[in-house]
Amino acid sequence: MSTSMRTGVGSAFGSCGELLQGVTAGDDRDFLVTLPIRQGSVAVFEPGTGDGEIETVPPHKSKARRLAELMLERSGHRQPGRLTIISELPEGKGLASSTADLVAAARAIADAQGRGIAAAEIEDLLRGIEPSDGVMYPGSVAFYHREVRLLARLPALPPLTIVLADEGGQLDTVDFNRRAKPFTAADKREYTRLLGGLTEALARRDHHRIGEIATRSALMNSVLRERPHLDLACRAARGMGALGVVIAHSGTATGILLADDDPDYPGKLAEAHRISAEYGTAVSVHRTWRPRPPDWPGSAGPPITMRPRAESRPSAAAEHGRGARAVVR
Repeated sequence: MSTSMRTGVGSAFGSCGELLQGVTAGDDRDFLVTLPIRQGSVAVFEPGTGDGEIETVPPHKSKARRLAELMLERSGHRQPGRLTIISELPEGKGLASSTADLVAAARAIADAQGRGIAAAEIEDLLRGIEPSDGVMYPGSVAFYHREVRLLARLPALPPLTIVLADEGGQLDTVDFNRRAKPFTAADKREYTRLLGGLTEALARRDHHRIGEIATRSALMNSVLRERPHLDLACRAARGMGALGVVIAHSGTATGILLADDDPDYPGKLAEAHRISAEYGTAVSVHRTWRPRPPDWPGSAGPPITMRPRAESRPSAAAEHGRGARAVVR
């Protein structure tokens, strides 16, 4: 057993459902577009002594324990210890809670080993565990969630607020992703057009087009599972002049999307909260997390329409530090 490990800390942000989720035309690949928010997960790994196993706190975080064991096995030794996960994200609601836990855990183990960890390495680790969101990358990305592979980095998000209503219950993401999707060839062509349109809208900071695409994605996704409050949310969003509706495509939440620079932001925020409380078992407010256009080592991926402006490459340690800021409100 190595004695050089130290206490390690890592973190990751969540995703408030998805701006868009569907299947690409031609190659039939499932994808999503993340909607990063300021809430997330923090992981702390405290190395132990002796021949014990890794203890997880809380105990049900078995996927995080599996990832930690895999990383330690790959490093050539088994290291007992305690892995503590502290999350602001509710489980089974579609806010990327499981992926955020895993990304935070990977960063904590890497930190304990005295190194940084690239997003591509985290993808490789998660690929054998479960379908995953793209929250190992900073900012919004298009991501092949079933394959756990980056599709494209996208231009930076504008400042947005999501008033999120939870319809209750939980949805098992792994089980949901096993289901066949009855999308037609025309649906897949539309999803591909929407992905290109969303990339352009982000580049232009076209708030209304972003909202239109998110709403269209929510409506198209309703063929996969019943959305009892989606029509009400859409009507409410139109009535108050909100940008649109965003959903957790494989979760239980429906949100009303607002622009932070809207002149009537306080009034619309209050109205969105009031309406959401009429049908939601719980209502929460989330704001987008917006790092600078990313250029991390190991995060290369093809752009769809246009590439974010290049900036200087941070070190691997800086990469870990960006993740650590993700959970600051």
